[in-house]
Amino acid sequence: MSGHGLEERLRAALGEAGDRFGLPVGDAELIRLHSNALFAIPRLSLLIRIATNPLALPKVISSVAVTRWLAAKGFPCVVPADLTGHPCMLNEHVVSVWRYEETVIDPPPSASELGRLLRNLHTMDPRPVRELSVLTDPLAGVSSAVGDSDLAGPPRAWLQDRISELRAAWRALSYLHPPALIHGDAHPGNLMRLASGQAVLGDWDHVAWGPREWDLAQVHYTQRRFGRPSPEDIEAFTAAYGWDVRTWPDLTTLMAIRDITGLGPYIRTAPTNESARQELTHRLNTLRENDTNARWHPPNPR
Repeated sequence: MSGHGLEERLRAALGEAGDRFGLPVGDAELIRLHSNALFAIPRLSLLIRIATNPLALPKVISSVAVTRWLAAKGFPCVVPADLTGHPCMLNEHVVSVWRYEETVIDPPPSASELGRLLRNLHTMDPRPVRELSVLTDPLAGVSSAVGDSDLAGPPRAWLQDRISELRAAWRALSYLHPPALIHGDAHPGNLMRLASGQAVLGDWDHVAWGPREWDLAQVHYTQRRFGRPSPEDIEAFTAAYGWDVRTWPDLTTLMAIRDITGLGPYIRTAPTNESARQELTHRLNTLRENDTNARWHPPNPR
């Protein structure tokens, strides 16, 4: 089955969301489909976000609470809509509603802007946000996805063993910096340039109280697996942040964990999406061969 089956299911969920909130969604445009489906309704200045992971509700509740607090503090981030009753569960889908703002392509957000945003984020005190979670097990999501999947045979056994191994490695890590408010999925692809010229940070589903190193590892993981950002951008990011995570000897452990956590959306959508199934097979094959430099395909927004 192609990805159309998944899109049809999510459009049905969009219709349910429209009924729940009294919103006309007939002309909503699907602008992203990966771990979440994102539907834009520009005339209402709204975005409706539907999570494909039915266990995502606590994370989405946290993301809405934190971004609302950050926006009030003047931090440049996406902003939840002033709409009561969200986030919520509709059947097996987690729905949240966000403000829509016009974005532009040029100039694209830069790695140095991301470095500055993370430096500022990591100094903020989120104690008033009671919904903020603590990052204790970054592998919980992918472990749940494996448990609920039809993945079988040697790939399933290898992946379960690898998750157990990396969980033990995570617990043994010793960090150089105190924990902080972290974004959890910080890379230039989650930056958007508004028509005003401001760069804002989106996709806060993994926001937590946790190790700063986890945030800083992400750009190195994406550069290794997807070839972006460029090596020059990595240097600009590092200079803007003010500390080089590559000087920390356990960066390789965090990148290995990132390799596995990134499988979760593919495992969940593979049964109804051929491209996700092919990419999951490719990634598992390279991981089982211990090919740490193999290039992977980035998520297709559609």
